[in-house]
Amino acid sequence: MKNVLLGCACLTIMSLSSGFSCKTNGGLEPTTENATADNQPKIKTNIIVNDKEIIWGMDFLPNGDLLFTERQGKIFRYSGGKTTELSGAPTDVFAKGQGGLLDLRVHPKYAQNGWIYATYVSKGSDNGSQLNLIRFKLSGDAITGTETIFSTPATNTMYNHYGSRIEFDNKGFLFLSIGEGGATSYGGAESPNMNAQNVTIPWGKVHRMTDDGKVPSDNPILEGNTAPSTVYSYGHRNPQGLIFNPTTQEIWESEHGPRGGDEVNVIQKGKNYGWPVVSYGINYDGKTISKAPSKDGVTLPQHQYTPSIGTCGIAFLTSDKYKGWKGSLLVGGLAYQYLSRLEIKDGKVVKEQKLLESIGRVRNVKQGPDGLIYISVEGPGRIIQLLPE
Repeated sequence: MKNVLLGCACLTIMSLSSGFSCKTNGGLEPTTENATADNQPKIKTNIIVNDKEIIWGMDFLPNGDLLFTERQGKIFRYSGGKTTELSGAPTDVFAKGQGGLLDLRVHPKYAQNGWIYATYVSKGSDNGSQLNLIRFKLSGDAITGTETIFSTPATNTMYNHYGSRIEFDNKGFLFLSIGEGGATSYGGAESPNMNAQNVTIPWGKVHRMTDDGKVPSDNPILEGNTAPSTVYSYGHRNPQGLIFNPTTQEIWESEHGPRGGDEVNVIQKGKNYGWPVVSYGINYDGKTISKAPSKDGVTLPQHQYTPSIGTCGIAFLTSDKYKGWKGSLLVGGLAYQYLSRLEIKDGKVVKEQKLLESIGRVRNVKQGPDGLIYISVEGPGRIIQLLPE
């Protein structure tokens, strides 16, 4: 049941829609779950930022201020109910296709070092585009001391599939997801774009690096290479979600499939996740990508969505404020416009619940330092706080 309070920025949600149980590797079949059970919280939504363009990245400073990016090239601070644009954002942002000013992440030791990280797309000297990872500091409402610590070659000519999430693990290493780039996205053993399988280039990978962009000595030496690189895993199509699991101490990732086969993966050192050779989905023209969703040497996802929901930002819920949701993985859905709650037991996905159906394209989800859930939604760009009653 949904009760919309007209004239107010609040939406009370009692039954947060249907639950699903998982078959092998994420196949779903409906279950009958009582959404008003004691372990199901009542939620009221509160819009704290409204009427923006696409809000792609967001993260919190230690004092509770919320920083967020607007894809067209702006960075904002939300503090005390007021939104302020920061000066000094990159001036060469290329906001075409899926490009633009993308993710933003505050260093876990911000109080000691003051670093903030962001990714954005810029245009190359020819028709290509590249993804850049920068870090900077704040002086009041000004961005200062910007450093570019990682860039791809400017070879993405389809202007899509940049991936682009930033995360840190408990050892202080920085992880960066990057999509396949290239000129086209077509699955199959004869795909014209094998960037994701080529371990000598950065496209289609999850990277692991030090917080200043250097290669950790214990990164994998992948076949054909003679030394470690920042490449930590490969075979990724368009990974737009990345999060550290505080329970299992692993990096989890979400990525867009083609028609079907959106994935939630546990990222493991040196592993191949299959794109474009295998997929649970099919190509947009209806042609088969692979007879089976895996092959020898390919790591299967923890969960897959068919049809594709358009997986985007993800977050593990560690807060006690939402009753039985604690420990869940929250996954933003762009195409199907809802927030997916994945119940995790023993490191495995065992159930899905749809939340906030038809709320809009859910681009990102974060747990704030106050223990509350925040989501960014498109059309218009909004940041919504989920308040347990």
